[in-house]
Amino acid sequence: MAIVKMKKLRVIAMADHREALMKGLLKLGCVEISEPDGKLADPAWAALLERGTSALAETRTEMADVRTALAAIQRYGQLKNGLFIQRRSVSEQEFLGAEHAEKAREASKRVGELLRRISVLQGEEARLLAKQAALRPWISLEVPLEQCGTQYTVFRLGVCPGTTDTGAVRGALAAAGAAAELYEIHTDKQQKYYFLIFHRAEEETVQELLRPFGFSAVAFPDTAGTAAENVAQSERQLAENRSAQETAVSEIIQRAEDRELLRMYVDRLNAEMSKETGAERLLTDGTIVFFEGWVPEENLPQTQTLLEQQGCAWEALDPAEEEIPDVPVKLKNNWFTKPLNMVTEMYSLPAYDNVDPNPLMAPFFILFYGIMMADMGYGLLMFLAGLIVSKKYRPKGTMGHMFGLLTLCGISTFVMGAVTGGFFGDFLTQAVLLTTGKHFALPSLFTPLDDTLMILVGSMALGLVHIITGMVISFVMKLRRRQYLDAIFEEGTWWVVFAGIALMALGVTNLVLYAGVVLVVAGPLITGKGLGKLTGIFGSLYNHITGYFGDILSYARLMALMLAGSVIAQVFNTLGAIPGNIVIFVVISMAGNALNFALNLLGCYVHDLRLQCLEYFGKFYQDGGKPFRPVAMETQYVDIEKTI
Repeated sequence: MAIVKMKKLRVIAMADHREALMKGLLKLGCVEISEPDGKLADPAWAALLERGTSALAETRTEMADVRTALAAIQRYGQLKNGLFIQRRSVSEQEFLGAEHAEKAREASKRVGELLRRISVLQGEEARLLAKQAALRPWISLEVPLEQCGTQYTVFRLGVCPGTTDTGAVRGALAAAGAAAELYEIHTDKQQKYYFLIFHRAEEETVQELLRPFGFSAVAFPDTAGTAAENVAQSERQLAENRSAQETAVSEIIQRAEDRELLRMYVDRLNAEMSKETGAERLLTDGTIVFFEGWVPEENLPQTQTLLEQQGCAWEALDPAEEEIPDVPVKLKNNWFTKPLNMVTEMYSLPAYDNVDPNPLMAPFFILFYGIMMADMGYGLLMFLAGLIVSKKYRPKGTMGHMFGLLTLCGISTFVMGAVTGGFFGDFLTQAVLLTTGKHFALPSLFTPLDDTLMILVGSMALGLVHIITGMVISFVMKLRRRQYLDAIFEEGTWWVVFAGIALMALGVTNLVLYAGVVLVVAGPLITGKGLGKLTGIFGSLYNHITGYFGDILSYARLMALMLAGSVIAQVFNTLGAIPGNIVIFVVISMAGNALNFALNLLGCYVHDLRLQCLEYFGKFYQDGGKPFRPVAMETQYVDIEKTI
């Protein structure tokens, strides 16, 4: 339950051992290779090294192809991933084996070919449909489309706007004495379609006469036969095209059995990308390779074994003071605190020289969530959902943390629900009253509606404990850094003030409060300089008094969320009981409680998160840590059983 101690690793290996070394690091999964910055120990030979090459680009391309093939199988086969992926266990040998990789590549290649075939066919289908759409208005014209006229006449197809008066066009041609005849073939809302015959000698005259009517010539190059014949031919071609598409799609569907193979290969390629990303960061002169990186101290023995097997020259040192901001952060937690990684990663990882906030935050986060939700029914649903998903689907990463946290918060919610006597609000009370006419209530220590003031005071008291805990952590950290005056005047002074206020409220003595005020004034005078001594006094008083008061008051949300959830649940239960029918009551109550549960599930998390990140972390937390990203086999679809 701490930030894992890291070692700065420097390694020199023979260039011909590079691939074996990278594969070994991939299997270990505990070494992060740093991005080279040119700051090597010996500048005399550092200039001789350059960044190594890798197959990262090729691997990314292959990954894109495999994901495309996998998506096609799922889309055409109508296969659903479901909310959770059912991960299967595979051996490390099977995962890294050449046989499975070759089968996956072959499946991906074949699906890719089918997709390209479908793409070509779809393009051809679009072309045929467009051709059909262009020809259909002319389908009643019995003149072959390639026929342009005779020795003395010209045949021309053309269109005019749909509002064109055909009689006016013919009248204009007749008035000019043009040797031309106009036939209306088809009309729609947008255009009118005409077949025009005119004498070759009068082509320019006819064009001038038709220009005011918006006449535009239409041609069908490389098209023989009538429009009707071409439409019929395109129908046959479309039928053949769609049949070919169906055949290609059918073959993709038949490859649904390759889905798991491709999924595992996606994970394999992710591992390869991690390896190749590390390989790109190596420096080499063609004979040797060199890299710097980080390794957890607890994994140093396994790393040493690998490096010695590969004949490497290496050293592992504690990070220097100036390297602290660059040290990657890895958190080591147990089953209870690990789910809180979800909160920490959402906020920001701690700095390497700070503390792991998870064990310090877990009891408060889980308790506060239970107080705000406070219902046995809701808690039971949360616990069962979190436990079943965690055991059955074994989600990893943020999703795994989320359901682990849901399980723990479900327990807390159930316990607080038992304390307040809530089970889907007053569901049992109303149900018993409807069915037997008798009054029934679950036993409780207090209830949100009857003991609101007590809950408010208790919430702010818990807030004070939360804030003081953060101050204690800050106090200890400052002592470790030998910042003694800061520890005394930032935290110690205000503990005296808090104690003085409590003693004064109890009527014991006022002296402790006076001593605290003296320390508050003395702090800036001792640590400040010049005019800062005076301004520091007012700044300290204003910032701390308003800050602590506002922080403690914000914990009233614990009472507010508990009260709101309880009232909403009881309102829906009361509405359901009005008709006096138990079936209607159950339907309305469950619908209302489902809505209340969904709103509170998110609302309680957001408010709990705010209390931790602002009121608590603000007292001691230093963020900005860089996540530890080793060369490793991170998987999405399978679990790898490593061989010893």
